[in-house]
Amino acid sequence: MKSILAFIIFLLPLAGISQTFKYNITFEGIGDNREYFSGKANSQTILGSRGAFEAGVKIDQHQLMAGLNHLLEFGSELDHHKPNLTLYYRFTDEQKDFLFGAFPRLNRINFPLAMLTDTLQYYRPNIEGLFGEVRWDWGFQNAFVDWVSRQTDIKRENFMAGASGEINYRNAFLENYLLLFHDAGPGIDLPGDNIKDYMGFSLMAGIRTSDPTDFIGSIKAGILNSSYRERNVTEGFINSSSLIAEANGRWKNYRITSTLHSGAGHRFAYGDLFYRLDNYWRTDVIWYFINHKNISGKFNLSFHVIDWADLDQQQQLSIVYRFSN
Repeated sequence: MKSILAFIIFLLPLAGISQTFKYNITFEGIGDNREYFSGKANSQTILGSRGAFEAGVKIDQHQLMAGLNHLLEFGSELDHHKPNLTLYYRFTDEQKDFLFGAFPRLNRINFPLAMLTDTLQYYRPNIEGLFGEVRWDWGFQNAFVDWVSRQTDIKRENFMAGASGEINYRNAFLENYLLLFHDAGPGIDLPGDNIKDYMGFSLMAGIRTSDPTDFIGSIKAGILNSSYRERNVTEGFINSSSLIAEANGRWKNYRITSTLHSGAGHRFAYGDLFYRLDNYWRTDVIWYFINHKNISGKFNLSFHVIDWADLDQQQQLSIVYRFSN
């Protein structure tokens, strides 16, 4: 609260400058039931609601925003998850976007689940660092740095950096993803504790449907590569490569997405654990049951085929209310 008060006091001298008051209000209802009987990933039920508010000023192409967001996970105490402070500067125009501070991850960082799992949006909704994106008529490229944990005597030092982008020509496109995670130890050395490094990239080429109609679809395929080392334990980096392919189609309020990974299993710090398997096939059947200007709701039924032998299931329910100016 002291940080927010200081931010408001900082804004007062700007009162005489031409500016626009900005605010964003978000409510998110979360239901995620993971029936993973195979034991290859964490079987759990996540139920909760998140509230987020931010306000600030926009001066020409510059914004200063501050706020809070908090996850209440049902069945836990109110203070089980600490509120997250949102506090950032943003510059944006038709071609560029730059943010510095603690800002929402949603709709900004979009990586394959093999590299960044979807539970990050539940438990770490903000990027704490910086983000930049440049857009052209033929594509875009962005990059970010996320300082995950500051080192203390007992806390590890972690940071993540990544980049993603797309080049497109008519209906064809080429996607790129690059991710690094550095996991250093606490300030006081622990016996048997070592620095870990996770790196990886993906290149995927595909084709999508033309101008929007009742049906929108795409298909893409490419390579997924990862490198992992634990210093003083592994002999250099352990490298893995696999084929990754995805088909995706939406008709009105219904969508089907199917993703195949086949080859060597991967180790990413925040990657979906299913992708540590050699063969994994995921299919999502999605129903968008609320399509309102400010409210969206969807139900997602997921099927996870594991090494062609086991089948796990998952059901997700999401209701999101957004109001802003």
